[in-house]
Amino acid sequence: MSLPVVYHPDYTTALPEGHRFPMQKFRLLQELLLRERVIRPEQLHQPELPPTTWIEAVHTPEYVSAYCEGSLEPKVQRRIGLPWSPELVRRTCRAVGGTVLTAQLALRYGLACNTAGGTHHAFPSYGSGFCIFNDLAIAAQVLLGQGLVERLLIVDLDVHQGDGTAWIFRSDARVSTFSMHCEANFPGTKQVSDLDISLPVGLEDEAYLQTLAAHLPDLLTQVRPDLVLYDAGVDPHREDLLGKLALSDQGLFRREMQVLDTCLKQGYPVACVIGGGYSKELSSLVYRHSLLHRAASEVYRQYRL
Repeated sequence: MSLPVVYHPDYTTALPEGHRFPMQKFRLLQELLLRERVIRPEQLHQPELPPTTWIEAVHTPEYVSAYCEGSLEPKVQRRIGLPWSPELVRRTCRAVGGTVLTAQLALRYGLACNTAGGTHHAFPSYGSGFCIFNDLAIAAQVLLGQGLVERLLIVDLDVHQGDGTAWIFRSDARVSTFSMHCEANFPGTKQVSDLDISLPVGLEDEAYLQTLAAHLPDLLTQVRPDLVLYDAGVDPHREDLLGKLALSDQGLFRREMQVLDTCLKQGYPVACVIGGGYSKELSSLVYRHSLLHRAASEVYRQYRL
């Protein structure tokens, strides 16, 4: 068995010409991983569309139905930042199913990666910052509801704080949230995670990795999760359009190796999502996202999962 990787063609749908959200990256990531033989076709798993009850375990029925039917108020729709379409509704739901499947596969095999996910700015009754439904929170609630886990840890290393996720689980002791993000960045109003590490603008590889090493091992020991949900956003990269940190490609790869090795060494399975990333050069962005799957493939072999 090789590393399980979750993908579906629905992950990519059309957006208006010139829109700054890099929607094509999901398809291109899967193609790159196959072309460069990071993975083989038989490693790919396709998610089903999730039942509405899964989404409503986190989001209000009113918001879910209004979004899916295209009847959100214009102000609420604008806050999301993505123009509504039936295809985008399907894409959004499919990506939620993908993260749930990734989490289930990680519990079974020890490690699994989605090729989408990380919509951590979505709150129960509204979306924000290109995030419509919170796939991390939904996956956590589904696994808890199915009795597959009792405790989870969400490790969010996207450059933007996982504010929606932090708020959703603010009073739920079963789910611990850890966000390490750029302090002077979106969202303007931060929520309170179980552990927040705010980083200064311009932070580079070594200081970033040392900061992570100073917190993650102890956090794992304290929480002792049945599963780690890892949001591996690549927007801390120095060339990211929305990032403000200064990690290199090598720094991102070392981060992925550090997170996965730290978790697996202590015996905690990890489900990975790709998180945010924004670049004028789509090929460079896709390569950065592939570093997660390259690292995960290497660690999977090392631990003979």
